[in-house]
Amino acid sequence: MSATEPQLTKAPIEVVAGLIEDDQGKVLVGQRLPGTHMAGFWEIPGGKLRLEESSRDALDRELCEELGIRVSSATFMMTLTHQYSEYNVRLEVWRVEHYEGKLVARENQPLAWALPEELIGLPILPADEPLVEALLDHR
Repeated sequence: MSATEPQLTKAPIEVVAGLIEDDQGKVLVGQRLPGTHMAGFWEIPGGKLRLEESSRDALDRELCEELGIRVSSATFMMTLTHQYSEYNVRLEVWRVEHYEGKLVARENQPLAWALPEELIGLPILPADEPLVEALLDHR
């Protein structure tokens, strides 16, 4: 880093993501809407933690808000970090084993089911790329 580049001193943005897979091993992804940061990129559903909210509570809230489901069983998978030019992200990924309700795009975001190898051809959020690599490694 050169002396003229700004150093990021803020705490990372805390984010959770819920990995939802179907019986064929396809992963649910959503596309970021126009007008949002990184519009058009695909991502694993989830969102930011609120102040003093646990990761598991944030996962439940975010997937209910975005997809209309109630998570009944989820297991922590991994923590990923990514530095965007404006900020850092700390992403906790949870594997959603069971949920109640029907998946609905409650924020009108496009949703798709894709095999991990199909995700390579999509513009995936950079913070989610290591998760895609991990999924491919376990195939």
